[in-house]
Amino acid sequence: MAAPKKGRRPTGAQGRPGRALAIILIAMVALTAGMFLTKQTTPRLGIDLAGGTSITLKAKSEPGKPDAVNETNMNTAVGIIERRVNGLGVSEAEVQTQGRDHIIVNIPKGTNEQQAREQVGTTAQLYFRPVLAFADGAPVAPETKPSGSPTPSASGSGAPKAEGSGKPSAPATPSSSATSQGRVLSEALKAPGTPTPSPTASESKKADDNKAATPSATPAPSTPAVDPAVADLQAKFAALDCTKENQRAAAGKGAKPEDPMLACGKRGNLWGKWVLGPAQVNGQDVKDAKGVIDQQRGQWIVTMQFTDKGADKFAKITGELATKQAPQNQFAIVLDGEVISDPSVSQALTGGNAEISGGFTQQSAQDLGNMLSYGALPLSFQEDSVTTVTAALGGEQLKAGLIAGAIGLALVVIYLLIYYRGLAFIAIVSLMVSAVLTYTIMALLGKGIGFALNLPAVCGAIVAIGITADSFIVYFERIRDEIREGRTLRPAVERAWPRARRTILVSDFVSFLAAAVLFIVTVGKVQGFAFTLGLTTLLDVVVVFLFTKPIMTLVARTNFFSSGHPWSGLDPKRLGAKPPLRRSRRTGPVPAPVDAKEA
Repeated sequence: MAAPKKGRRPTGAQGRPGRALAIILIAMVALTAGMFLTKQTTPRLGIDLAGGTSITLKAKSEPGKPDAVNETNMNTAVGIIERRVNGLGVSEAEVQTQGRDHIIVNIPKGTNEQQAREQVGTTAQLYFRPVLAFADGAPVAPETKPSGSPTPSASGSGAPKAEGSGKPSAPATPSSSATSQGRVLSEALKAPGTPTPSPTASESKKADDNKAATPSATPAPSTPAVDPAVADLQAKFAALDCTKENQRAAAGKGAKPEDPMLACGKRGNLWGKWVLGPAQVNGQDVKDAKGVIDQQRGQWIVTMQFTDKGADKFAKITGELATKQAPQNQFAIVLDGEVISDPSVSQALTGGNAEISGGFTQQSAQDLGNMLSYGALPLSFQEDSVTTVTAALGGEQLKAGLIAGAIGLALVVIYLLIYYRGLAFIAIVSLMVSAVLTYTIMALLGKGIGFALNLPAVCGAIVAIGITADSFIVYFERIRDEIREGRTLRPAVERAWPRARRTILVSDFVSFLAAAVLFIVTVGKVQGFAFTLGLTTLLDVVVVFLFTKPIMTLVARTNFFSSGHPWSGLDPKRLGAKPPLRRSRRTGPVPAPVDAKEA
């Protein structure tokens, strides 16, 4: 097999630039189509550009708990506050820690500031409540002819039978009528330890008057009447639509621990709704909870440890629930009015310890353990500062940032046109491709990961213009160096690429490393700058490899550039090119020159 000739390079992708151009064109079309299909045609703006409210909370320990402010507790608090803010219908809020003991909550415009401050500034409320009824999250249409069959309101057979289950099966649609469901609720609310909702004063007076007007000899009606308060609760339960965010947020709002309540929550990927009895155990009764791996069964579970007082209360309620049928043998773990788990009980759980098992992943087990622990965290928060940013101020900042970016881009283009002439158009088109990729990705990331374009992020994009242009300049200068050595354009393009590629990769790696370190060690808006800088640095590599190099290979085949036109930017005369080097055909040693005098 003959060895390849010295100096020959494999063609590969460099010899077929159309493939690389097709890849980047497909990527641009796909990103643009995704942007329009998801209706995310503009990047999501941060609070400093769109306006809104920024709340800074400081964590403080309760007396006797000096080590409560730690990373784990702070991260758990962030998750709870984020759930609360989202419960207000805010989908673009930013909640993150800052330093050791501060939490920053950024809420965009259109949100009730006072309501948001009340939600984020209070300690989480965690309760264990018995389940009275369960149904699918959608509302139930009222029936004109109630059925007399006393079927339970919902089937709880899907819940695994263990100490508990955090992942029951999908909810079943209730089949009972309004009347039978009301009777089930009435009986459940009259069960021991579950007081019936108190009727209003007018309802009590009306009942007393009816009682006084009825003769003692008159027999009671054969069909027992449903308590008005129970009927009202049942009607609200039937009409509740937990698939709607505003109704989920209002479901258990204002409910007292000693009263029954309605609540929403997720079972698997579907929303469900519950009627819950009065709270029997609260979060302060939980001493510790965490997600662990059960080595014997090879599955993730959540273990709970109660205080002495909480252990007695938990043993009592689980003993009562174990004697009932589904779904009333379940207790709901309610955090801030939302059901986060509804495990079933098969026996009284004594000893102050319990576990919840069934279908957990590592992440879901640890998340539930953190939520259970948060109800017992000795943490409270106080407002350090509340800053309101108006939309007008944000618009002015955005306008100023865009003007600065336009000026920087114009200066780069002018420099390229003066110095590189025809090559400048390749650089400009490459910058346009990079801009399209950056814009579409930022627009999609707004919905995908919640990325918000703030003022520092705009600054990062402006800085990226210089980084991207620098890559083009490195490649162009390598090509011009090859031409100065006497080579023609086509071999100069291919010989310059390996050296330029190494320089570009090293430079971009340093920029990306700086952006990554800045993103990790900083918080708040500075992370926006770091994220944008890192993203545009990666896109610079993509554009140079898949667009600038292939385009340069193609234009090298045109007469305008290959002939060294004075306006091409590659004129050998202007570059001071050396004459082509020619090697001698003689292989022997060159004879020494003879002095004329000696001759």
